[in-house]
Amino acid sequence: MGRTLATRQGWSGGRALLRGWHRLPPPATRQHSRPMAVARAPPGGPAVPAWANQSGARDFVLLGFAHVPALRPLLAALFLALFLLALLGNALIALLPGLDPALRAPMYFFLRQLALVELCFSLDVAPRLLLTLLRPGLGVSPAACALQLLLVLSCVTSECFLLTAMAWDRFVAICRPLRYGAIVSARRCRLLAAACWLAGVPVALVFTIWLFSFPFCGPRGIRHFFCDIAPLLSLVCVDTRVFEAHVLVATVLIMFVPFCLITTSYARILAAVLRMPSAAGRLKALSTCASHLIVVILFYGTTGVIHLRPKASYSPESKQVVSLSYTLVTPMLNPLIYSLRNKEVKAALGRLCGQRRGTHIP
Repeated sequence: MGRTLATRQGWSGGRALLRGWHRLPPPATRQHSRPMAVARAPPGGPAVPAWANQSGARDFVLLGFAHVPALRPLLAALFLALFLLALLGNALIALLPGLDPALRAPMYFFLRQLALVELCFSLDVAPRLLLTLLRPGLGVSPAACALQLLLVLSCVTSECFLLTAMAWDRFVAICRPLRYGAIVSARRCRLLAAACWLAGVPVALVFTIWLFSFPFCGPRGIRHFFCDIAPLLSLVCVDTRVFEAHVLVATVLIMFVPFCLITTSYARILAAVLRMPSAAGRLKALSTCASHLIVVILFYGTTGVIHLRPKASYSPESKQVVSLSYTLVTPMLNPLIYSLRNKEVKAALGRLCGQRRGTHIP
């Protein structure tokens, strides 16, 4: 009797369970309790902000200076000032040789090309940096990120070669002064400038296409204020040792071979200067090289740290500070260095300002 009652209760419970099962919504409308994917920072790094996951699934998010959110408005104002100074100074240096006939020497032709490279560099990096600070979480499409990396690599390569061409110009001017006009001709200067501009394009194209052919996995938060090789490599989920080896070889060829040529040129310049009989001649020769030497030290002292070891153990925050020096600070300082230490540039600026005042006098 008790067994029969228990059996009937089991059947009724089973029928109720089946009826409840049929009332459940279809599988497509059920809510699964899977854990939500959140952005996780690498071990030892600061937490990735929640807005790093709010952009499109394929978009990158620049996390530049995300570790100091309270300082974002102040940093935006500071970087905007540096950006405007870099634009104004380099635009002036680029326009001045065309406005003043006294600045038609090859040295100022190469200086004009350097100012144009710095303008391209600043226009490529600074606007995105300001957007990152003022609108955190703004997504960057892979195409836009690749274009920025392409321009950065191209500008860095062109600047390396331009600085080498400027060192060669100073070497010929001081060590071969009687043949300077024949060696450093206008046609040769134009060919050198075109080679410096174009040499960076194939190198930048190869590494940009190669890097963006890798699969990116996990959250797409780039711990930098622009798309660079090192922070992008940290998002790749396959072995990149072959790529890094090629980056190292390209860095040595593009940066340190020109640096050795510049060093050799200045060693021979110094030897020639020490053989000059008069102190005034030695001072004049050294003064024409001082500005270029300061720019070379500023440029190579910062870019070499970043590009020689793209996946080194430096923290992303320290890399951001070093990168600021050659993306904003150096482009802002170069016009000041060349204008304050060069008497001909200062004289041309004075003549230009005098002409502007004279046009307003009735």
